[in-house]
Amino acid sequence: MIKSANLIEIFSSVQGEGKYVGCRQVFVRLTGCNLRCAYCDTKFRTQPYCNFETTAGSMKFYRIQNPISSDKVVDAVQAMINEVPTHSITFTGGEPMLHCDFIQAVANNVDTKIFLETNGTLFNELEKIIDCVDIISMDIKLPSVVGTDLFENHRRFLEIAKTKDLYTKIVISAETTTEEFLTAVKMIATTSKDILLVLQPVTPFNHIEAAAPDKLLLFQALALKHLNSVRIIPQTHKLMNVF
Repeated sequence: MIKSANLIEIFSSVQGEGKYVGCRQVFVRLTGCNLRCAYCDTKFRTQPYCNFETTAGSMKFYRIQNPISSDKVVDAVQAMINEVPTHSITFTGGEPMLHCDFIQAVANNVDTKIFLETNGTLFNELEKIIDCVDIISMDIKLPSVVGTDLFENHRRFLEIAKTKDLYTKIVISAETTTEEFLTAVKMIATTSKDILLVLQPVTPFNHIEAAAPDKLLLFQALALKHLNSVRIIPQTHKLMNVF
């Protein structure tokens, strides 16, 4: 069934974060978010037009008026996949789970893996589309970032997501406390000690300060007491000056 959604951009680039850093992907960025994270530097508000990359990796765009139909996105994505061998299609935002019906409509009509970048809070929406998702990059949002405790939402999301290729990510800043960090780590471990945790040093923004290297190493050591795999990986696309 054809669905439509408000999009910000569709482009081909490399994954800049987490387990699959450096892999070539097509990114479909959707509007809207249910959270307001202190360090967020992504434009996710509804736009009158969506930017479509002209050819894969060209970083040149043309505009199409929102909302965009799922069949038009399928055509654009397939064209990019045909141009460049592609690891997966990444639905990102904002928070893509606000558009779960649209994601499902696209996912059921493309020829590659479906990669979901999510804040890991909308578990009911995930349950609707879990069968068409292959890879999940799930953020754990700490109270110091969002101003509220979302651990129960995260726990329920993990229970559904664990059947897929799942990894979790926590952004670490100077403000991150040991107490909230360990609460998050133990929650992940309760679901499975084999779930990969990525510690991502915050890219300073909006008065958020970077964490010192010794803090990152300490947090990794603490997490490794509970989880089997914990990696420190920065936002590499910032270093490459690409999307």
